[in-house]
Amino acid sequence: MSETDEVPVAEAALEARLADVSADAAALRVLLPAELQSLISDAVVRSHKLYEEFVDRLVLRVARETGLEAATREPASAAEVVVRLGLEPRRALVPIDWILRRLTARRTVEEVGAGRRFRSRGVRALPDAAPVREEQQRHDSSWLPSYTLAETVAQDYPAFLRGEIAGEEVLFAPRRLRLWVDYFSNANGQYAVSNHVGAIGVARWLPRAGGVILEVGGGLGSGAVAVLERLEAAGRIGDVRGYRFTELVPAFLRRGQQALEGRFRRPAWLRCDALDMNRPFGEQGVRPGDLAVVYAVNALHVAHDLAFTLGEVHRALAPGGELIVSECVRPHSGQTIYAEFIFNLMETFRAPRLHPVYRPMGGFLTAVEWRAAIEAAGFADVRFVPDIVRVQERVPDYFAAVIGATRPG
Repeated sequence: MSETDEVPVAEAALEARLADVSADAAALRVLLPAELQSLISDAVVRSHKLYEEFVDRLVLRVARETGLEAATREPASAAEVVVRLGLEPRRALVPIDWILRRLTARRTVEEVGAGRRFRSRGVRALPDAAPVREEQQRHDSSWLPSYTLAETVAQDYPAFLRGEIAGEEVLFAPRRLRLWVDYFSNANGQYAVSNHVGAIGVARWLPRAGGVILEVGGGLGSGAVAVLERLEAAGRIGDVRGYRFTELVPAFLRRGQQALEGRFRRPAWLRCDALDMNRPFGEQGVRPGDLAVVYAVNALHVAHDLAFTLGEVHRALAPGGELIVSECVRPHSGQTIYAEFIFNLMETFRAPRLHPVYRPMGGFLTAVEWRAAIEAAGFADVRFVPDIVRVQERVPDYFAAVIGATRPG
């Protein structure tokens, strides 16, 4: 195939991806509970497909800029590609492996032989990402903060892979704060889904007697706002005897506190402070058996040692208390999720302490892995909304779910 052939092929690939929107949306209308029907609409499914295509085109650009095609003319493992390109192994191995698997799914690269070796399928023209962004703007501009973040990260990706800049600097330098303010927002149609799915879980599973809620890794406060607004609408805000909003990044914590105090007029039951999920909770002012709910949105998967963190959560909850986490749930082991293109730059995301059963790799976990990890920590009644395994059997790229589990006693 020549380079000039790739542009119509790329547009055909986008059309094929969007052709699945109606079928997937129809399946979700059957599979999702009533509370999620309006949240994950046909329009959201279309935006999801568009964003996936946009990220794939950025991945192709990064692959071109780093010389990946030349490094895979002969079959190579991800580790061999890193060596051939002179990349920084500690940072680059996981992202390069992810990129190769992503390009294999797109049929730009093929997997050959045993041992996960990859070979390029030849030089192709680079499809332009701009038309996808333009289509998203016409369709639903609320998703554009996610586009801006991905595009900004893509610009620094080659330098990150070469070891010239740390991923945390790419993502969290002070000049990038505005990106995260816009991204971690309920006005961002993409990220808001995780916040609202999580809020549905808290409204369902907050113990009848109420109590204190601790949010771990609260970011800029949009998840907490979504939860508290849903409890308010359900007439249960009075059951919240305390809401401890925690975040480790100081700039995020300040912004989150401002958002919550502005929305709820400095309630006496709100406390905002730092908490490191990788340290004992008791050393950070969390008394054992004191909490009704420990809540998190897309946070626990970056725990360095998931078993340790879940153990601390278990210890902090009262008997009958609830662990409730909104997470991107990987459909099956090894499948890539587009958000990983961004977050693979974080060492805490790509390189946690591994476990052969429930933590075989960094990043997001499958439903089976989440259940195994949570049950190993001593929780009971692990459940998912929606029934994520059943949904993913019909819609393989669906991944938004809230997970609940109870501390027995």
